[in-house]
Amino acid sequence: MATAKTPAKTPVQAPAKTSGRRGKRSLPASIALHATLLIASAVAVFPPLWLLVTSFKPKTEAFSTDVVKSPTLENYDHVLNDTEFLSWFGNSLLIVAVTTVLGVLIAATTGYAVSRFRFPGMRPLMWLLLITQMFPMAILIVPLYNIMSKLGWLNQPVSLIVTYLTIAVPFCAWMMKGYFDTIPVEIDESGRVDGLNPFGTFWRLILPLAKPGIAVTAFYTFITAWAEVAYASAFMTGEENLTLAAGLQTFVNQYTSDWGAMTAAAVMIAVPAALVFSWAQRHLVAGLTAGATKS
Repeated sequence: MATAKTPAKTPVQAPAKTSGRRGKRSLPASIALHATLLIASAVAVFPPLWLLVTSFKPKTEAFSTDVVKSPTLENYDHVLNDTEFLSWFGNSLLIVAVTTVLGVLIAATTGYAVSRFRFPGMRPLMWLLLITQMFPMAILIVPLYNIMSKLGWLNQPVSLIVTYLTIAVPFCAWMMKGYFDTIPVEIDESGRVDGLNPFGTFWRLILPLAKPGIAVTAFYTFITAWAEVAYASAFMTGEENLTLAAGLQTFVNQYTSDWGAMTAAAVMIAVPAALVFSWAQRHLVAGLTAGATKS
């Protein structure tokens, strides 16, 4: 009985061994790389470190290049007890909290709607969000000031909240759209099969999966409102109405220069930002690069 002839197996050649020296960095190149990294790290760390050191110096030694000889807390005591710092902190906290919550909600819902639905005006809407990022901040101060003045919102937190939302939401909406594009559409379909409406699908299924994007959006919105100076100085007058970033200008101006108080206030302002960054930093890379690939 005839049997099928099995084809002869082609011998598989082992991959050629690559040289062990390929990609190995030479000693001079390694030394140069590490030296460059050390110099860059020193340049990045020196300003905040020197700010911290100066905040503990007496006022007479503010410009001294020596390390602290006699550390003192008088700068912090002066800022907390003799200035409107606590009022500035309360104003900033209110503005930042409302801006962050509204910014995350608006950016997330906008990004999800553009990512999942097709509706008339969708493309012009995305172009509009992109175009708003092309205008320099200095150009928008005057028209926004006139709008806030006509609405009677000057010296009111709502003026800065609305302004910061106009800055943060367009960029965050684009970023959230890119993140939602990476989440499989089948999850939405399973939600509809289970009887969820579009908002229920977004709130209960999609939003928990978008935590990295939400964290980056919250962090960007927080930084936009926490560290902004130009709008806060233009829209708010009177020391009791200032935010933290605008209040720093009262320590150093054309009439007075209290560098010790300014450095102490700057250190205290940086602490909340550092805490928020420490919370969000593990999500920053995932959230910012989410739109690079699609599933």
